Amino acid sequence: MRVCLVEDERVAALEPLVATRPVGHLVCGITTLAAKQQRYLSATEVGYWCRSHVAEWLRSQGCAEAINDAQWLQRAPTLLVNGRWLPPGGHVRIKTEGGPFVAWLGDEWTYAWLEPEQLAAWLEEGSFASPQWWRQWPAQTATGRIITYLWELLDCNGAEIARDIAEGDYGHWWPEASRHVTVLGPSEWLYVHPTAEIEPQVVIDTRPGPVVLEAGVCVQAFSRIEGPCAIGAGSILYGAKIRGGTTIGPHCRIGGEVENSIVIGYTNKYHEGFLGHSYVGAWVNLAAGTHTSDLRCDYAPVTVPLQGKEICTDRRKVGAFIGDHAKTGLGVLLDAGTVVGPFAQVLPMSSFAPRFIPAFHRASEAGLKMLRNVDRLLATARIVMQRRGFTLTAEGEHLYRSLASYVFETAEAPTTNGPSETPTVIPMRKSA
Repeated sequence: MRVCLVEDERVAALEPLVATRPVGHLVCGITTLAAKQQRYLSATEVGYWCRSHVAEWLRSQGCAEAINDAQWLQRAPTLLVNGRWLPPGGHVRIKTEGGPFVAWLGDEWTYAWLEPEQLAAWLEEGSFASPQWWRQWPAQTATGRIITYLWELLDCNGAEIARDIAEGDYGHWWPEASRHVTVLGPSEWLYVHPTAEIEPQVVIDTRPGPVVLEAGVCVQAFSRIEGPCAIGAGSILYGAKIRGGTTIGPHCRIGGEVENSIVIGYTNKYHEGFLGHSYVGAWVNLAAGTHTSDLRCDYAPVTVPLQGKEICTDRRKVGAFIGDHAKTGLGVLLDAGTVVGPFAQVLPMSSFAPRFIPAFHRASEAGLKMLRNVDRLLATARIVMQRRGFTLTAEGEHLYRSLASYVFETAEAPTTNGPSETPTVIPMRKSA
């Protein structure tokens, strides 16, 4: 099936993680939203329609036939897919014989099958198409869920790990590892790549759900892993306590305790410290003793500052949301519901850090300071990436510079009332 994965104007509520990637590249379980959508729909030809500053970087990744390409989009009937859609498991055959239609989840469009002439009309509206515009076509009911906030991905993460394992290509229990590992629960729920290394005195508990250790993972002695859990390729656990519902992406260094969290990848949390009910981007460094609170002392629902407003999560356990290339200092304390933007720095303080730290800002006892020396920040990013064998590409640098320029401009706008209203995500524009 020919599909186009579409970002809409509501992706901004998924800050700070979508500031530096399309919404479809958010991870839930083991794979991304985009990968799940393509798997569910059995996609054979894939395009993207996304924010323009993300599009250039996305083209360099070679993950789609066309990106923001109006000619490609109008070439043939296409299924437009809401990029915030988390589909159900399995596969489906979308019946297109009856002509154009729109599938809905509540008041949110989920996917729409349109002919070239309708696609041309959609291009006039693009990601700003209103619900009324979509309702001109026959309606169907979709399944799955539309993601509005990042904590909803954390809600689903454990179940999505199990689903990705069931629908993926994973090997079976590696018998050689059984010499060193204490397995609590069914051993057939432990999936260990032959190149993974597990030292003695490691406990893996599969009673709550399956556990995956991908290629090149190293689990050092005195680690405990509880399922459902996925540890990405090349990651190392340093005597860590990994609780259920956790995804650790590729090439991370993880110590301390992590609970029901998603770490996209290439991140250092080497030392002791608690990370709970949190979503962490790529290339982040959490210094020794960094702790995230994920529960208020009065057990009230946690609120999260987003786009200048306090959003009630209706959840008692919510941690921090940390953008790419962010860094914390020794002993930093992040309160429940804290947002840390890309390239932000949080220095040690005598109390909790601010609950909203914009991208390209430093938080310290002296307050918030804008980090205008982008060249210096990118030089550090290059060093960090080279240590993992990666290079900061021209497209990646352009992405980060575009974000920095937007943050600096909006932070100084007369309509911006302080750092809490400094947006992290460049919004959709009519030109995409």
